[in-house]
Parts: sequence; structure tokens; C-alpha cells
Amino acid sequence: MTTAATPLAGRPILLRGGTVLTMDDHHTIVDNGDVLIVDNQIAAVGQALDVPENTQVVDATGGIVMPGMIDTHRHMWQTAMRAYGADWTLTQYFVWYYLEHGKTFRPEDIHAGNLTSAWESLEAGVTTTVDWSHGLQSVDHAEAAADALRAVPGRFVLAYGNIQAGPWEWTADPSVRAFLERLRDDSQLGLQLAFDVTGDPAFPERAAFEVARELGLGVTTHAGVWGATNDNGIKLMHENEFMTPQNIYVHAATLTTDSYQRIAATGGSISVSTESEQSAGQGYPPTWQVRRHNIPVSLSMDTSVWWSGDLFSAMRTTLGADRAREHLEAHMKGATVTHSHLRAEHVVDWATRGGAKALGRDDLGSLEPGKTADVILIKNDSSPVSFPLINPYGQVAFQSQRGDVHTVIVDGRVVKFAHQLVGCDLPAVRREVEATVDHLRSTLGEEAWRSGMNPELPKGEVFDNPYQYTDYKSDSTREARGTIFGEP
Repeated sequence: MTTAATPLAGRPILLRGGTVLTMDDHHTIVDNGDVLIVDNQIAAVGQALDVPENTQVVDATGGIVMPGMIDTHRHMWQTAMRAYGADWTLTQYFVWYYLEHGKTFRPEDIHAGNLTSAWESLEAGVTTTVDWSHGLQSVDHAEAAADALRAVPGRFVLAYGNIQAGPWEWTADPSVRAFLERLRDDSQLGLQLAFDVTGDPAFPERAAFEVARELGLGVTTHAGVWGATNDNGIKLMHENEFMTPQNIYVHAATLTTDSYQRIAATGGSISVSTESEQSAGQGYPPTWQVRRHNIPVSLSMDTSVWWSGDLFSAMRTTLGADRAREHLEAHMKGATVTHSHLRAEHVVDWATRGGAKALGRDDLGSLEPGKTADVILIKNDSSPVSFPLINPYGQVAFQSQRGDVHTVIVDGRVVKFAHQLVGCDLPAVRREVEATVDHLRSTLGEEAWRSGMNPELPKGEVFDNPYQYTDYKSDSTREARGTIFGEP
């Protein structure tokens, strides 16, 4: 048994002496625990485990060992424009990507975004990511997306979509159909169809659902998005028997009780992107409603064109939004919440087991013998935030950051160790992204590029304050202060 530098492939790995969040059915926590990985499986979980002689040891003392996290909805192709839309609303997102500039993305731009996003996921301890890839204007774009995902040693699901055409159109394309059939048999990548249902009574999306059914694929759809998708779409899916346990309903923020009941009755799950919903305007993050209907939940980050690309942010913002709504609802009734319903333990579950259930991967999401070895170690000996480790769920949900992820293991292979990605040519990834940014910027032109990134700021109303000792009435607090105090 040797203490590992970067553990080598082909030899057992032992994460020794950490606080192990198994996320099993009982949410068992093993203090001073070990996790033994042999080949691509978890061989044992416990204390002071006996291990094979050639085992490589990773010191997990003072850290948290838990299942790899799972993001069920991320538009990875947009990552090359990281933070460009930080001040957008959903309207501006739709205009920019759907109506104006989304069509300017070349296959190599899709590749650059996916490659960057894939490494970003692993770096943050997200071992499985659903690429909600609705920028696939052609099969060449789709091939580029898949090639980028294959180049990174994570676990990915390509959710095929195309916002430049109706789903009944692109699913009827023979070249798309051939691509889907090839990828369906790909042992490395998972596959879904990604499209939305507008609620048109003619239900043109039927054809796309029929293709999904024929190919045995799940459908992931943006449901309950203010001004875009609504209860009519859910009703059409249900009445036409296209609601299945494979379906993932993203956001689901503006649905009625009837729609939530239909989702619950048919076994689907909801992917909550709290940072997105509370910022872009899809509707209030829905967990405060969803948990009343006992609908399975997973977490997602949506897009790095706006928000962070890690599930630590997803967990803490979800807790904050749910608790804020619970307090607000109580205050409106003149009551006080004395015990929060949503706990840190719950969102850690959603970030791991919830994603595994949504994807139908019973082998992922928990640390149990026989499960596939997707494992992360959260440990940062150089950070004062890493101690004391008292409440491990609270530590993960509220205290941890992507920089605290010490080790990431996917399918038994170490892909991050000692806070560094393994096998990642980051300068090459950077060059790809820079080429995409240069292409987009030159294609749009400097004025369009800058205006897209800096939407017009609406004029805000400043109320008169009767407690300011002046009879001056103005639209600007600064002007008022200048009148009183002679400030510039």
C-alpha cells in the first residue's frame, strides 16, 4: 500500500480517513471512513478497511468524500461566452441566441464551448453533465459537440436540440436520425432529445415525441417558463401519453397544481436551476411547490453565459430561495416559520442521487459497494473555511467552493488530484475559446457586441422622502443632496 501522488490507472484506490457521505437510502455518514475503489467500482465503504497490497492511498483526513455531483441541464455550447450575459433578462437571452446571433455559431464554436464546459464541470466535482445542446443547427454541429465531450474524461449526456428549427423538422431530417441512431449505441455518451412544447393546440411536437419513443430516448424540456411554455404544453403531453419517467422538466416554475400532479403521476422529474430562475425570470424557483407533490428533483446550472458552473452555487441558492419563499408565505398570513422544511441534506441529495434518478442511472449517486466509482473528495488544508467540520451537509451546501474539490474520480479514473485537473491541456482549450470569441465579435461588429453585453438600463424611480429636511422634489437623490449640501 502506497500513499499516492496522482493515482495511476489499473491499481486500487483508497480514500482514507474522511467523513464519508454515502447518500445511500439511509444517508449513512461514516466518520473517519474509507472508500475503496477497484477497477471502476466501489469495492467497500467503512472504517479501517483491509485493502489489496498494491492499493494507492489518498489521504482524506479532514475532508468529505461523497458521490460525484450530477448536473441535469447545462447549455454547454454557450460557455465560450462566459459571463457575457451577466445583466440579461430571459427576453434578452431569447433575442440574442434564438432570433439574432445564435445562428453565427460554427461547429468549431460548439466544440470550443463544450470542451471548456466539460473540463469546468469536472473541476467543480460534477462528474455527470447533461449537455442541453440546442445549438445544433446541423449534424456537423452535433458531431463537434459529441467530439468535444468524448475528449474529456467525464460522464456526459448529449441532449440533442436545435433552436433554429421546430423539433418536428429536425427530427425528420434523415441525417439527424442517422446521427441519433449512431449515438444511441455509443458506450461513452448518453443521449436525450431536447425541445420545448409551446402549447399550440395542433401539438406539432408530436412528431418529435414519436421519434424519441421509437429510439427509446428520454425528452428533456423547458416547462413552466414565464411567457414561453405553460400548462397547455403539459396537458398536451399528458393527453397524448408522452409523459414518462424518462422525461425531465426543466425549471417548471410557473405551472399550476394540475401540471405538477400530472408530472408526479407519470414519474417524471424536475430539474431546478435556481440561479437562473431567480435572475432571468422563468418564474420563482419552484422547490417550495414541488416538494409538496413529492416530485423527484435534480439540480442544474443552465448556462455559464450568465451564472456559475458549479453545483455548490446551485445548492446554496436553492436553499435560500426555498426558505425565503417559505418565510414570505408565512409572513403574509401573519405567521412565523420556526423550522425550515428544506435542509442542507436535501439539496446534497438532489445534487447527487436526484440527478442519478433523473437519468435512470441506479449505479450512480451514492457510495455503496457495487456502484460505479464516480467519487469526489472535498478537502482544502490551506483554507481556514475547511475546519471545524461539524455538519458535513452544511459544509457542502454553504461553505464549500469549487476550489475546495481536491480529488475527482470518474468511472474509477482520477481526473482531478490535489486541486489540479489531470490530462487537461488548458492552454489549448483557451486558444479554442479565444478563436470563437474573435469570430463572434468580428461577425457581430463592435457596436452589436458591446450593446448585446450591456443592455440598456431602465430608468428607476426614486421616491420623495418626507424625512429629508427639504422641500426640493427631484427624480435624483444625488441632485437633492447637491442642492442641500452643495455636493457636485
